[in-house]
Amino acid sequence: MTTTVQTKSMTMIQGINDALRIMLEEDENVLVLGQDVGVNGGVFRATEGLYNQFGSERVIDTPLAESGIIGTSIGMAANGFRPIAEMQFLGFIYPAFNQIMTHATRIRQRSMGRYTAPMVIRAPFGAGVRAPEIHSDSVEALFTHMPGLKVVVPANAYDAKGLLIASIEDPDPVLFLEPMRCYRSSRTDVPEEKYTIKLGKAAVRKEGEDISVFTWGAMTIETMKAVEEIEKEENASCEVIDLRTLYPMDKEAIAASVQKTGRALIIHEAPASGGVSSEVMAVINDTSFLYLRSPVERVCGFDTPVPVYSLENEYIPSPEKIKHAIRRCINF
Repeated sequence: MTTTVQTKSMTMIQGINDALRIMLEEDENVLVLGQDVGVNGGVFRATEGLYNQFGSERVIDTPLAESGIIGTSIGMAANGFRPIAEMQFLGFIYPAFNQIMTHATRIRQRSMGRYTAPMVIRAPFGAGVRAPEIHSDSVEALFTHMPGLKVVVPANAYDAKGLLIASIEDPDPVLFLEPMRCYRSSRTDVPEEKYTIKLGKAAVRKEGEDISVFTWGAMTIETMKAVEEIEKEENASCEVIDLRTLYPMDKEAIAASVQKTGRALIIHEAPASGGVSSEVMAVINDTSFLYLRSPVERVCGFDTPVPVYSLENEYIPSPEKIKHAIRRCINF
């Protein structure tokens, strides 16, 4: 007998909201907290309706105090709760950096496994929505350098729901980065029931033979546009890999793709220096150097803060920049 899975067309913000609702219903130890997450339903409405359904003791409005939000979450997580803390924007997380680095990521080792911190930190990030200064930072690399913290970045509603549920169920802290440009830019068919996507596993968005293109988050959209265009313009077959989890990284998927195509390009919005692309390049060097037919290329943001919104389009890697890099690789 075949069971039909009921699906619903959702935006990413709806997928996130549905994941939160499912986990709040399933586990009374799950809590949501952050500035304006309750009565107002969050600055992007990711928590809309949850306050009315679950009440102020499960969906908690906090003061504007990022360090306090994360510190409180760590204490709750160590004592049996599963808090989901929202930072209104990733650029606002810096006051909480000490709590994350010093306590959340180390509590398992410090206590020799007696205590853990099963908590999720949700943070909208990325440019392209015409936000003010500090609202658009892409600094994911700061957190992939923290042993003990998983870093997850969905690119569509289906992945957002499945990855968020998996993150909430994970026994250790997870930073869940939500690309703002993807919140309402597209819809995906999403199962209405609970499901999970395993953390640490990349997704092949498109199979190809001539070049492997690695990306994540909002840059997945720009990359797919570029690949669609260049395959019409050139005799090229591009494979697109959405890493989805930046730590732990899916090294096997990276190696398998590069060993198939012999060429690699990495796309990310964050500045190039010290960015996650450097780690992807190291994985390629360690696993697949002798398979390469051209140097590994990357297209990234500039080594500057995100500029004022009138210059955002110049800062963000565009399909044209991506196409140019693909051509360099293929024609080397």
